[in-house]
Amino acid sequence: MKKFIFMGVLGLFFLGSCNNKTGHDHEGHNHGTEAHDHEHEGHDHEKEKKCDGHDHGNEAATGNSDEIILPQAKADAAGVKVNAIEPGTFEQVIKTSGQVLAAQGDESVAVATVAGVVSFHGKVTEGMSVGKGTTLLTISSSNIADGDPVQRARIAYEISKKEYERMKALVKNKIVSDKDFAQAEQNYENARISYEALAKGNTKGGQAISSPIAGYVKNILVKEGDYVTIGQPLVSVTQNRRLFLRAEVSEKYYPYLRTIGSANFRTPYDNKVYELKELSGRMLSFGKSAGDNSFYVPVTFEFDNKGDIIPGSFVEVYLLSTPMENVISLPRTALTEEQGLFFVYLQLDKEGYKKQEVTLGADNGKSVQILKGVNPGDRVVTSGAYQVKLASASNAIPAHSHEH
Repeated sequence: MKKFIFMGVLGLFFLGSCNNKTGHDHEGHNHGTEAHDHEHEGHDHEKEKKCDGHDHGNEAATGNSDEIILPQAKADAAGVKVNAIEPGTFEQVIKTSGQVLAAQGDESVAVATVAGVVSFHGKVTEGMSVGKGTTLLTISSSNIADGDPVQRARIAYEISKKEYERMKALVKNKIVSDKDFAQAEQNYENARISYEALAKGNTKGGQAISSPIAGYVKNILVKEGDYVTIGQPLVSVTQNRRLFLRAEVSEKYYPYLRTIGSANFRTPYDNKVYELKELSGRMLSFGKSAGDNSFYVPVTFEFDNKGDIIPGSFVEVYLLSTPMENVISLPRTALTEEQGLFFVYLQLDKEGYKKQEVTLGADNGKSVQILKGVNPGDRVVTSGAYQVKLASASNAIPAHSHEH
């Protein structure tokens, strides 16, 4: 009996399971359809999300992944300037070395008029301004074995004067010959000239040596206490109004020397580039042959010293030759260098920049010819490129964040 009841219950269980399964399938089908609809609706959301993500990804892929973000305020504070490229005229360049020299007539040297010991008059330093006739130093001969030259010149002058006056009275009466009188007159004139020259600069401390021209002390050629002889150079003074630029050009450029019209040069002490066009410069001459012991031909320019240019300094020279038309060029301040390669920075939008490699051509010291890498109309950073480079190295802002 118990066995029968167990079997009946088991049969009812299986029957219920079958009914439940059928109902579940039917109901599940509806849920599946609903789920399918929901999945379809979810597919739209995913597509929308994917589409939106694709747009941003495409923005990064189109070059903005390399975009450098520099906010406008920071760019202005760093002095970043941008200019549109426009082709223009650019001269062919011969780069060489040279020297700045004082122009002829603008430099003079004070020399010793007597032998003696040097004593500077106050503080005399190279570069100081002096006027014509300004006392630079004195030469004392008081302790020299030959004695004071001024006193000796005075004695010689007085003796020759007495002899001349005596002979002058005698020659009228034919007591002395005309020849002897002429000799006495010559001795007198020589003694007078010598004495007047020495007496003009004579002081209690010795013979005063003054500046022959107004200008600047270029070189001091003696030291305090030095013994000097007559005619020895003591101090050179320059006016620095006109200067010479002498460039040494290799023989291989000789055929192009006739086409040179002007030049730029860079000084080593301030790294500044000067343009002769702005200094009223002109080419004086160029050598027709090289020197005996040199393979270089000299080219000489003359210009006004409107800046702080030091005569005697060696400089880098950029000789400007035949003009070239329709050339893209950029100032040197637009360039940055990395491992021998040169780059500029293009402005993409108000706050976005892009690093661009360029190939260089002729260089005139201020501007450089660009052979490849940029095109007319491109907006290039011409000042403050280093600041943009720093922003590139430390750029942590998302590429499109400036658009939000």
